[in-house]
Amino acid sequence: MNAYLERFMRSLKSECLRKMIFFGEHSLARALKEYVAHYHSERNHQGLDNQLIDPDEVRCVAGKVECRERLGGLLKCYYRDAA
Repeated sequence: MNAYLERFMRSLKSECLRKMIFFGEHSLARALKEYVAHYHSERNHQGLDNQLIDPDEVRCVAGKVECRERLGGLLKCYYRDAA
């Protein structure tokens, strides 16, 4: 379990925490909440054959490519809109 936590913390630091300035505990908590949601539902994982941990919607292969942003554009997820 330690290796999984270390990988998550490394991703959290490199993709989120090192790129932001926090002005209190509330802004840090909000950033962590947004990152965890991105990590579990929008980010592909190499250890799972590049699949999502918790796929919330069926990915379609036709339609316009859309971009979902979190944390003011720091985290981005590209997906296809339903045709």
